[in-house]
Amino acid sequence: MHPFIHIFGIKIPAYGVMLLLATFTAYFAVVYFSKREGLDLRKLENLFIAAFAAALFGARVFYAIEHHLPLGEWLRIWEGGLDFFGGFIFALITVIGGVLYYRLPFWKVADVAAISLLLAHSVGRLSCWLAGCCYGKPTTLPIGVVFPPEAVAPSGIPLYPTQLMESIGNFIGYLLLYRLYGKKPFDGAVAAAYLIWYGTERFLLEFLRGVTPPLPGIGLTWNQIVSLIAVFLGLVILLFGFFRVRERDGVD
Repeated sequence: MHPFIHIFGIKIPAYGVMLLLATFTAYFAVVYFSKREGLDLRKLENLFIAAFAAALFGARVFYAIEHHLPLGEWLRIWEGGLDFFGGFIFALITVIGGVLYYRLPFWKVADVAAISLLLAHSVGRLSCWLAGCCYGKPTTLPIGVVFPPEAVAPSGIPLYPTQLMESIGNFIGYLLLYRLYGKKPFDGAVAAAYLIWYGTERFLLEFLRGVTPPLPGIGLTWNQIVSLIAVFLGLVILLFGFFRVRERDGVD
């Protein structure tokens, strides 16, 4: 809940600082898990840079369109305002293109990307907490937090701390995926588990978030629609993965 960090009289946006920390977290996680998979680190580093740029662009574009921002405010990222799924979609397209270009094993890369993303996202969501964006709905529960006037969130009223809730949920999910990683039954299992975990988490959290309005006639936000699609895709990947394992092991 501190939108700015003051160092020697210089006011630095806390959102940008935490976003940078999340980027470094993602990078080191990619390096670590790439080595475990025996992937070409140089290719993964190039892919990471391209995916990060695409994610940042897509996240801001989706947020700006969704919240009807004036064109002059599209580049003011330091004030908060990135749509996770927008960044995810753009990054996914970039990763698929990079995998095809470098001829990398898709599911191994997907597992590396999924677990690295979840860890980095647990750090990155703290940037929203500091800036006050992605805030929750008003609440009378003891967990309600009141943001200062300079925050993006409305001040003076207790709100659900959805940023912290998501950060904690992401970190718990990372621990579970890390445990799975060492004994995954097939390549792609970690990616599937990620889609199911985060899709379910985000779907439920959207009911408490006070930022994204529901779609007319549906009652769900577009983030919830994407979350349901993510869960479905995760289940499909698991189903086909276990089918391949049974087929490989000759189980009828």
